[in-house]
Amino acid sequence: MKILLDIPDNMAASLMEVLKSIPRIKAHTLTDSKAQLMIEIRDAVEEMKLIRGGKKKARNAKDFLNEL
Repeated sequence: MKILLDIPDNMAASLMEVLKSIPRIKAHTLTDSKAQLMIEIRDAVEEMKLIRGGKKKARNAKDFLNEL
């Protein structure tokens, strides 16, 4: 299981030490931009699931490209 945590800077170092001391747990730090990208990708995947499930309406590709 992978977990993304948003931790205040003053607590991050001590929590990382605790996590790294636990066997079989791998802890890595992420830059803010990389964490934001991961969140945006997750949100996009969830939106695609809703569209495929018929719970959300997809936008026309032509309208999307014109918006850019």
